[in-house]
Amino acid sequence: MNKALIVILAAVLLDAVGIGLIFPILPALLRDVGHISEIATLLGIMLALYSACQFLFSPVLGVLSDRFGRRPVLLVSLAGAALDYLVMAVAPELWMLVLGRAISGMTSANMAVATAYITDISSEEERAKRFGLFHAMFGIGFIIGPVLGGVLGDYWVRAPFIAAAVLNGLNFALALFVLPESRAGQRDAKFDLDALNPFKPLKWALSFVALIPLIAIFVILNFVGSMYGTLWALFAEDSFAWNGMMIGLSLGAYGLFHAGAQAFLTGPAVAWLGERWALIVGMMCEMAALAVLGLATQGWVVFAIMPLFALGGIGMPALQSLITTQVGADKQGQLQGVLASLVSLAAVFGPLFFSFAYFGIRDSWPGLIWIIGAAIYLLALPLMLGIRRRVIVQPKRSG
Repeated sequence: MNKALIVILAAVLLDAVGIGLIFPILPALLRDVGHISEIATLLGIMLALYSACQFLFSPVLGVLSDRFGRRPVLLVSLAGAALDYLVMAVAPELWMLVLGRAISGMTSANMAVATAYITDISSEEERAKRFGLFHAMFGIGFIIGPVLGGVLGDYWVRAPFIAAAVLNGLNFALALFVLPESRAGQRDAKFDLDALNPFKPLKWALSFVALIPLIAIFVILNFVGSMYGTLWALFAEDSFAWNGMMIGLSLGAYGLFHAGAQAFLTGPAVAWLGERWALIVGMMCEMAALAVLGLATQGWVVFAIMPLFALGGIGMPALQSLITTQVGADKQGQLQGVLASLVSLAAVFGPLFFSFAYFGIRDSWPGLIWIIGAAIYLLALPLMLGIRRRVIVQPKRSG
């Protein structure tokens, strides 16, 4: 594994830990600053605002990284995130926290730059494996971050924000002193306001016939994937009467199995099956796990099907690898920005859809929600079966 890949994966891990740090303590901080008891609506608004800013700024950062190079965009983003978390750590007013979450959403869009960087330094044969490592590092960070945030938050409600600022500072130092540039900026690059239009890259991506089915699959997978974080705890309480410790153990097991499969199985699976069949097999395994979970009446079943959920984790890296083959090297940042933007869009609408659906069926059959998720996955299967490894990409002709 080369130095640049190690550094970018370390940066992804630190970034995920920093993001996850503040999740357990954000409600307490809102109550502390706003002096209000009912914060559910405000918390929902802040989470939606975070995702909306990711949606708007991921394509922008991707385009700018194609134009000016990966490192400058990454450095500005990381520096902005560190300063933002520091401001949030000392913010005396509620409006400052709301503004801080919006800025956090903008700066967290740097994941588009990180995935573009991995594409730059990887051959087509290596990309699926390395995207698997990317997802594994991000998943591990989200396991460590909330645990550490909860511990620090019990000591002082603002401590997780300071820790997040420190981690982003470390990320900045890694990028500044250790990380080499993977794609130099264009010599004649000039900044123009048109680069700040987040919808232009989306329009560009949808102008490629070969990308449309792949993007549709990507949206479906992320839309269904949002149901885990939204409903896992509620379902476990309703169906198995689990306490917080059992819910935490199950989420930890899910995260560890998922990260392990993405890190160690994606490469061999793609080498053996190819990206398309690795994607199909991964999705079929996850659908099977969702069906079993929907029918489960005993809590031990959740732990028994963790390997199936883990095998489902190889699908997304395989899909990302396929998508990168459809555009040239000079547009990878723009492409990854579009993908990151679509992830954020799924994070806005997925939880809304699944939470409303769950509260409609929880009294009769709470497990049905997982079967609904598996049924939505089926929409992607015909698209997957039509995928070809390499396609000559031509924009759709106007008129």
